[in-house]
Amino acid sequence: MSISHKQSVQPLFQPITLNQLILSNRIVMAPMTRSFSPNGVPGADVAAYYRRRAENGVGLIVTEGTVIDHPAATGDPNIPNFHGEAALNGWAHVVKEVHKAGGKIVPQLWHVGITRRTRSEPNLDAPSISPSGIDLMGEKAGEPMTEAEIADIIKAFAEGAANAKRLGFDGVELHGAHGYLIDQFFWEKTNRRTDRYGGDLVARTRFAVEIIEACRQAVGPDFPIILRFSQWKVGSYDAKLAKTPEELAQFLAPLVEAGVDIFDCSTRRFWEPEFPGSELNLAGWTKKLTGKPTITVGSVGLESEPSHPKDEHEMVDELVERLARDEFDLAAIGRAILADPAWAVKIRDGRDNELVRYTSDRLTTLF
Repeated sequence: MSISHKQSVQPLFQPITLNQLILSNRIVMAPMTRSFSPNGVPGADVAAYYRRRAENGVGLIVTEGTVIDHPAATGDPNIPNFHGEAALNGWAHVVKEVHKAGGKIVPQLWHVGITRRTRSEPNLDAPSISPSGIDLMGEKAGEPMTEAEIADIIKAFAEGAANAKRLGFDGVELHGAHGYLIDQFFWEKTNRRTDRYGGDLVARTRFAVEIIEACRQAVGPDFPIILRFSQWKVGSYDAKLAKTPEELAQFLAPLVEAGVDIFDCSTRRFWEPEFPGSELNLAGWTKKLTGKPTITVGSVGLESEPSHPKDEHEMVDELVERLARDEFDLAAIGRAILADPAWAVKIRDGRDNELVRYTSDRLTTLF
């Protein structure tokens, strides 16, 4: 069975210009942690991994999470840094290879916050940080960040954005989703601060707003800034920052004002409505409320699952139909592209019988 005739998938392969970001098609490689950068330094194998996707029709690559310059930004020494001469030289080579292949690429800047286990490498003595010293389960796990610590983190994100521009990346994405540090400030369960970084949903955006503003100042008016956000958190898949469209509009407004160009709206299943009474997903609502371009994501290209009555082929068709209706602008593909670097061209050319399916053993190397 073919996923679609070539003509019907054309919306996925239409070029688009989003501010200064000119893309050959609507397919995005979603950020996926790989942990193949020993001592935080991405090597030639990482560059080749991303180049393969650019060579095979991915319009925009968002790198795996890359950690900012803070001792507790990660608990995994094999996750790539986005600071230090060796790591930045490694990323410069990645950019060069992707651009040689005709692709576009942005790094995802990341701090994991309180999800980092205490006494983790690479900095065993660094305490994990969080808005209120509370973990994702609502339990006390440290002390609240001081305003001086907050200022240091904001500066580190801005330095990362400046480095992204200097190295020749095509933009930058800030990881504000899934219960990591920026999202820990968004979420009332982990942010119980009583100062200007806490309070209601709008007040809890201040940390992200100041990061975005600092990044904008560092890169200038034309360098694209993408913000990834989500309702769900790791281990709390039913969590909601915004329970209604009205709350979502209130949440998004200060982020737009701060300078976000594109919202990367992370959901676990792109076809699920975000709020009752409308078929729009999170990316659809975000575009409707802000007018900003959006990226949708969530199980695209995977085998069908019991929670969804449509098979894999119908899921791709549904994605294309929503894109053609202008519900969102770009579609991020995660595990399907991790498993098969040629996913995009095979879908384009109707060669879905040649697709390499995702299985967990595909995580063991950089295909």
